[in-house]
Formats: sequence, C-alpha cells, structure tokens
Amino acid sequence: MMIRKAEKNDLVVLANLAALIWDCSVDTLFHEFSETIAKENYQFFLKFANDEPVGFAQCSLRYDYVEGTKTTPVGYLEGIFVKEGFRNKGYAKELLAACEVWAKDKGCKEFASDCAIDNMDSFYFHKSMNFTEVNRIICFTKVL
Repeated sequence: MMIRKAEKNDLVVLANLAALIWDCSVDTLFHEFSETIAKENYQFFLKFANDEPVGFAQCSLRYDYVEGTKTTPVGYLEGIFVKEGFRNKGYAKELLAACEVWAKDKGCKEFASDCAIDNMDSFYFHKSMNFTEVNRIICFTKVL
C-alpha cells in the first residue's frame, strides 16, 4: 500500500478519481490535469492498495494571499479523495502527509486548504488533520 507522485502516464487514473468528487467530465479533468501536472508549483499524489489506485491528492504552492496565513509561498491542498470502501483506513491522512512533505521541501512554512461551507465531511476531515478554521465566507455572483 503505497503513495507515489503522479506522472503524466497517470492522468487517466487521476481524472477518473477526480470525476468522482468534482462536477466535471473525465475528459475535462484529463485536459486540465495535463496542463497542471507539467507545472512546477503543482503536485499530484496517488494512493494504491494492492496495485489498485484508491485515492489521490492535489496540492500546490500559492504565492497570492491565502486566508489566515503569514508567509509565502503556502502549500495548499487543492483536492483529496479516497474511494468508498477504502475510507477510514488513514489513506487520506497519508496523502495529506505526502502533500505537506512536498510543500515543506519547496520551502513552505504553512499549509492551507478550504472546503465548501456545507461540506461537513470535508470540514471534519480538516479538523481531524489539525487544520485551524480561520474564516468562513459566502461568495456571490450576478449576471451583468
């Protein structure tokens, strides 16, 4: 049961996993990840159980303002997912730890994340991983 950095030949696997949590097609995610994976400020990690990909995490370095932080760059958890049936085994914690090590190796002193205000599963995950809630926002939009 291992975690490793994802590579270009893992894009289909990543896109299929990400499509299970994000409201996007596998094709859209594949193309987005194709561009993202080549960037130095992004990293994907894959979790395997018996050679089966069961989870992933996407992290980045953010140089813009990140709510509640004092340093730059900040390591940022862009997304994390573990397939149903493989949850509550510590896999998400392992994926997060890989992201944190990567960010620390890139010079980060802080690590941040966010979740939708109504996503209680994500909220409880973040709290259990020792994240501190720093703010709550509601975003608005309108057509002009």
